[in-house]
Amino acid sequence: MAMADTEDGSGVGAGGADHTAGASGGGASGGGAGPAGGGGRTFGDIRFGKVSGSAIGIGDHNHIVNGRQGEAPCDPAYQELLEAVRQLAEDLRRVVPSPEVGALSDELDQTQDEIQRTGRAGAGRLARIRVMLQDASASVGMLASGVAVGQAVGALLGG
Repeated sequence: MAMADTEDGSGVGAGGADHTAGASGGGASGGGAGPAGGGGRTFGDIRFGKVSGSAIGIGDHNHIVNGRQGEAPCDPAYQELLEAVRQLAEDLRRVVPSPEVGALSDELDQTQDEIQRTGRAGAGRLARIRVMLQDASASVGMLASGVAVGQAVGALLGG
């Protein structure tokens, strides 16, 4: 939230000497000469407290965009892995729960998040997925999405 300091301390630009006709370049008299030695406008200090979830532009001709950014761009191999991970995560919701399936599901969620944020997944994470796929093979082996994740991970790890 921006507050302009005014003489009356209200923080609202409706009173005080800063906002009289000659000082602001406008008003009832059509504007004066402005501040001494110049033709600009005079404003009070602008102070910003804590700003969160917002965008602030200072100066002329700003274009502010404040919204959710898209996913990080990634190469086609990681995009393929991301799609396979999403599908397998969805499929795992329909299988009989087990500790191995739960661990794999958690790792898939973290992998999806990492790829969306950075555009890639680290080699350590890919190796963990490979091991977890093997551990959960009784539940995952019959799922086409499990095979797709295994192939995508193998392609990225080189084998």
